[in-house]
Amino acid sequence: MRLTTFFGDVGREMKKVSWPKRAELVRSTITVLVTVVFFAVFFAALDMGISSLIRLILE
Repeated sequence: MRLTTFFGDVGREMKKVSWPKRAELVRSTITVLVTVVFFAVFFAALDMGISSLIRLILE
């Protein structure tokens, strides 16, 4: 009984959701991917730089 009420409520709430248009979704996805790649490259370069610096100090 309570489970069917829950799923009924979920269905009603999902109808109220304002879903993004395809163009907005694509734009947001591209923004997220570019940001993730940028930070991955940035932190990889930072990591290599710090590793090289530590190697220089320890040798």
